[in-house]
Amino acid sequence: MQAPSVVVVTQPGCGPPAQTSNWHTGLCDCFTDCEVCLCGTFCLTCLACQVAGDMNECCLCGTSVAMRTLYRTRYGIPGSLCDDCLVTNCCLPCSLCQIKRDIRRRIATRTF
Repeated sequence: MQAPSVVVVTQPGCGPPAQTSNWHTGLCDCFTDCEVCLCGTFCLTCLACQVAGDMNECCLCGTSVAMRTLYRTRYGIPGSLCDDCLVTNCCLPCSLCQIKRDIRRRIATRTF
């Protein structure tokens, strides 16, 4: 007796997470968290190290496209590598502030 054949249409573990969400704030919503905004304006390196530390990564990685992409994919936030590259290269302070605000919201809602 032969077992029935099963066709695999998706590979396990591939693709985006089952749950998707969006950024809690927009890229230019800096004034929704003035502390983060001031840190991003006057001490971008400190903010980059905070973001990297929150994600258990090397401080030098905080300003990279890879860090934004890692965060976005980890939490199922829609976007692309091209989007991450443009945002990071064109407006690094806004990018870091957005990630930090999102981390704070996720910590507050216990989803980080």
